[in-house]
Amino acid sequence: MITAHLISDRVSSNSSEAYQLFEKSRFGEKSGQKIIYSSRRTSFEALFLTENKKMKVENHQGNVLSEKELIRKFHRNDKDFETKYTVFKDLREKGFIVKTALKFGSVFRIYNKGDKIGQSHSKWICIPAKETSKISWHDFAAKNRVAHSTKKKLLIAIVDDEDDVSYSEVSWIRIQ
Repeated sequence: MITAHLISDRVSSNSSEAYQLFEKSRFGEKSGQKIIYSSRRTSFEALFLTENKKMKVENHQGNVLSEKELIRKFHRNDKDFETKYTVFKDLREKGFIVKTALKFGSVFRIYNKGDKIGQSHSKWICIPAKETSKISWHDFAAKNRVAHSTKKKLLIAIVDDEDDVSYSEVSWIRIQ
């Protein structure tokens, strides 16, 4: 089991188990001598690994944080954390590699099963949303334009009230 530490808003580990899981399944990002599981104060990967009994997260005092404590902390930093996490979890359970996509103006970038980050390009950028959410046509067109300009497809992940996820893929076609 990976022992990770939550310091400030960053979950990280320098254990050999963390490096092994990174090499096998691409959880986390290498940064110096550590594997980092957080980005922008939320850590979908740390919660997922904790739920699956592959990680324990300790605070700065060495106390192990429960799943509920992690969710509460991450929700404080991101009010849509639960919706985004539901999509992250669904995609990871299906075997996809899921990373953040902030520089693409989206929430996630998604790689096919078995892809090597750095050698392969993500296929999609993903926008998680509750089924009751609204998006303007302007925002939708902007997200789709970014996906197209980066040679990715836009994946809209809709989470319903039962936490089931439905996906819609948006791509450009040329009509001649």
